[in-house]
Amino acid sequence: MFKMMENIFKNLTSKPATRMYPFEKREPFKDSRGQIEGIEIEKCIFCSICQRKCPANAIVVNKAEKSWEINQFKCVICNVCVEVCPKKCIVASSEHKTAQAKKENYKAVQPPKEVEGDNSKVTA
Repeated sequence: MFKMMENIFKNLTSKPATRMYPFEKREPFKDSRGQIEGIEIEKCIFCSICQRKCPANAIVVNKAEKSWEINQFKCVICNVCVEVCPKKCIVASSEHKTAQAKKENYKAVQPPKEVEGDNSKVTA
């Protein structure tokens, strides 16, 4: 009986053994995998290696439209796309996001490049 009382008082006066999660968040570990944040579309060459290597088929690359799209709901956060990208233009965060009921697709389209020295303006 006294041993039990000793444990009770010890536990009442000591720090909690666990982290108070919503208030105290742990920093992500080094090289931890997080969700895909997006793509630096200016660097992308639309080779579609990321699309072919994605195990969940969450990425769609359209070379004709110069667009890149990821379905966040299908993504399994393996970050294979980040590793195989030859231009290293896919950006992933180092922390996991909280669960959501609805995830939106992220789509990026490369804007058309302006041609330098365009003399299409006619002056009178």
